[in-house]
Amino acid sequence: MTVVVLLAKPPREGLVGTGLAESTPLSAAEAADLYEALFRDAVLAVDRSGGELLVNFPVDDDLPSEHRTDTSPEAELRTLVADTLGGTEDVRFERQVGSSFGARAGNTVTHLLREEGADSVAVVTPQAPLLSRTVIDSAAMKLRTNEVVLGPSTRGRTYYAGFTEPIDFDGAFEAPSLPTLAARGRDADLDVEFLASSPSMVAGDDLLDAVPVLRARFAAQRVVPDYTAAFVHGHGLDVVVEDGEERVVRD
Repeated sequence: MTVVVLLAKPPREGLVGTGLAESTPLSAAEAADLYEALFRDAVLAVDRSGGELLVNFPVDDDLPSEHRTDTSPEAELRTLVADTLGGTEDVRFERQVGSSFGARAGNTVTHLLREEGADSVAVVTPQAPLLSRTVIDSAAMKLRTNEVVLGPSTRGRTYYAGFTEPIDFDGAFEAPSLPTLAARGRDADLDVEFLASSPSMVAGDDLLDAVPVLRARFAAQRVVPDYTAAFVHGHGLDVVVEDGEERVVRD
């Protein structure tokens, strides 16, 4: 069983989704709502898979002062998980430890592999709308014969990073993370395998890739991420070409 670590922040306006708010028709509040939808879909994907979900949350001191509230990040994320799954009995919650994303991911992966004896550990974030049960289970199969499994995303990002052995995580998730993580795996003499590419939803340019895929899957009556697809449909997001240039619009 793969422990799937979902590194997340509470979906607060101005704290998350800032890249989307700056470069799309979405407001800061709507961008935070999209982040929440992506978080909920990631929770559902792991819950439906054969993996074990661990939500890695920050504490108040990890957040800028203007984004702290009377509700702790852990409590806020627990409430979202409970509302999405109907409870939190099968979900682990652990505090993030580290000064950077790479440090936080690396500390958790290394601890689970070395101290808790996990067979494999994967790192995901609320950014990949097409992360699904099938993808997670496919990655788990690949981790049986490869020590590192990576999911390529847009602009050199990595939407899934799975490990059966630790690597040098210092700076490994800095953009573009995909070639760095692959190189770190080979530096550690580990076999590296890849999943199918999948779009992200981090900045405005990403929506040029992700929105058409979601709308196409919806039109073809194929499986779509429940919450993210509802957000795209409800806000009328689409991609059009005007004067030879693609741009994101809304109804």
